[in-house]
Parts: sequence; structure tokens; C-alpha cells
Amino acid sequence: MIYFIGAGPGATDLITVRGQKLLEEADVVIYAGSLVNKELLESCKDDAEIYNSAEMTLEEVLEVMKKAKKNGQVTVRLHTGDPSLYGAIREQMDALDALGIAYESVPGVSSFCGAAASLNLEYTLPDVSQTVIITRLEGRTSVPEKEQLRSLASHNTTLVLFLSSGMTEKVQAELLEAGLSPETPVAIVYKATWSDEKRVVCTVATLAESAKAAGISKTALIIVGDVVSHTKYSRSKLYDPTFTTEFRKGKNSQ
Repeated sequence: MIYFIGAGPGATDLITVRGQKLLEEADVVIYAGSLVNKELLESCKDDAEIYNSAEMTLEEVLEVMKKAKKNGQVTVRLHTGDPSLYGAIREQMDALDALGIAYESVPGVSSFCGAAASLNLEYTLPDVSQTVIITRLEGRTSVPEKEQLRSLASHNTTLVLFLSSGMTEKVQAELLEAGLSPETPVAIVYKATWSDEKRVVCTVATLAESAKAAGISKTALIIVGDVVSHTKYSRSKLYDPTFTTEFRKGKNSQ
């Protein structure tokens, strides 16, 4: 069996209980070495075979998986955050389907959740934003034409940008081209939940210079929108004393 496991955003205690248990039992571990906290590997069995996929091609990863299957070994494919976001897992799964090798996914805490926790942020503030767009700026890897950043930013909702912190000048230009106010709040979170985490709060107009001043050019999320400042929002109806729900009758409710 192959287990695709989300390692979480960085802090070793943010892997799920299920993921930790499987990691401890694995005979073979293939981890995303450029992003996964290597301290997680300390819980692996002493005789576990460990491979760093940052140094491997897809074909090399599959060869390790095929060998493990042949030897009756349990393999953990350890991805950063949650594997379903920018994890390149579908191509691995399709290859395993063709080979007749079984696999399962174990979700993880995404870095966009870790970043929100670090900022004490709520992405979906009433009357501010009820939609979160998770995307990335086009770089060496293209994005569909309809998903260009300036197009998505024009919706004026909350944006979470992965894989874009090395192109902050272009991000800033795209956001301004989309019509966002230069004063729109922005947060840059470097290595969310790691011990060397950095948090920078700025605006669209100061995004590039703020990232440069903080020395941030990779491994960071960019969050754009009024939820970052969280100064103007409406109270949730869910806990409003006058609001009736399935579990509670609101006061003064007829």
C-alpha cells in the first residue's frame, strides 16, 4: 500500500494523528525534501528506507514504489501541507492505477491554514469576504488563461497566493492592474508554523518593497484582502441572540 500523507505546514506536531501513525510504521518513506520538516523523519523506524523526492524524477519515485510493492513493504509518500494543493499527486496516482498498486490519501493541514492561525485570521468575515481564491502567479509553470491573477483579483475577494513570493513585483503589478486599491491589506507569511516563521503585514502598494525588506523570496504565502486588517465586519448570525437556529430559539423571535 502507498499512503499519500500531508505533513502539515511545518511544525512537527501539526501532522495528523493518522499520518503520524502511518509514518512510524512505514518501511519506505519518500518525502518532499525541499519543504517537509526533516524532524518528522525522526519518528521513522530505524530500518526504514528514506528517499528525498526533491532529488528525484517522477519515474524514479515510481521505481521506488514498485520495488516496495514487490517486497511487500508499506510506503509513505510524505508531502508538505495537504497533498491536494500543489502536491503533483494526480500524476503519481494515475501511474499507480496503471500499475495496479493500491494507495490512499491522508489529508494534512495546509500552509494557508497555518498562515491564518499565525495571523489570528478569519478568511470568511461576514460582509467582508465569503470567498477564498487559492491560486498562484504564472511563472515557469503556466496557469490557464482564465485563471490569470489579474482576472481572479478583479473579483475583489480574499486571495491566497502559493508559489509566488519570488515574484512580488509582478504580483503587485497584476493586483493593481486588476483594479485593487493600493491600500488593500496584504500579509506575507514565510514558513508558516516553523520556528523561523516571519509575518509581514503591508498593502498592495508596498508588497514588493516589504517582501524585499524582510528578505522573503521563497517559501511564503501572500494573502490579499480586507480580511487581513479585519477592522470592519458584521457580527455572525450564528451566535446572534436574536437569531433562531435548529438548536436555539432566538430571543424576541416569533
